[in-house]
Amino acid sequence: MAAPAQVWSAETYQRHARFVSDLADGVTEWLAPRPGERILDLGCGDGVLTEKLAASGATVLGVDASPDFVAAATARGLDVRLVDGMALPFEAEFDAVFTNAALHWMLEPAKVAAGVRRALKPGGRYVGEFGGHANVASLRTALAAIAPRYGVDPARAHPWYFPTPETFGRLLAENGFSVSRCVLIPRPTILPDSGIVGWIETFMNPYLKDAAASAPDVLAEAEALLAPALRDANGVWTADYVRIRFEAHAI
Repeated sequence: MAAPAQVWSAETYQRHARFVSDLADGVTEWLAPRPGERILDLGCGDGVLTEKLAASGATVLGVDASPDFVAAATARGLDVRLVDGMALPFEAEFDAVFTNAALHWMLEPAKVAAGVRRALKPGGRYVGEFGGHANVASLRTALAAIAPRYGVDPARAHPWYFPTPETFGRLLAENGFSVSRCVLIPRPTILPDSGIVGWIETFMNPYLKDAAASAPDVLAEAEALLAPALRDANGVWTADYVRIRFEAHAI
């Protein structure tokens, strides 16, 4: 039987993960969208950032692999399509490709890079941010440690692509890009009131599906294990986020 895949709910994302788009000012500044440009928003989610890019005067097309996210973004009046980021169908039609908090979900990164290169006009820029090496390391370690007790493969605690800047920069160069900058940014991130439980429920639902009836016990044990490192005296949770931010240009 195939392992369950991550399933997105726009409503759950709004409640537990709005910080993802709220903290994207730095990477959108690197993009610096201009009126009249045609921009592809790769992994656009519920369209909050797509809407901000369009407000610059650029013409923006959003793509995402989640039907629920596409529906939510379309409801905002945006031009959004259901597209697999590892199989982009575009040819030399964008001045820029932008992506935020999406590339770490795409586990064939060479296919993504090649598709982005095809989608860009010569000289077009590729700007984005996603999870980097050591992102949410505490959480991944805790969930891997307790997984066998709940019949879960420990590998389910790391379903992402979190490269170093050197590895990712080399991947871009191998797929037709000149890398202008690619840096690792530690970014401790305060979580909403739902804390680490809301985070796990939002971003790790395949792990919880594998745990089945034991999912509540997984959440309780993970919360207890992580509290000394990630929860302060006031009950505020801070996730140990580390991001890669990059800018590259199509050669």
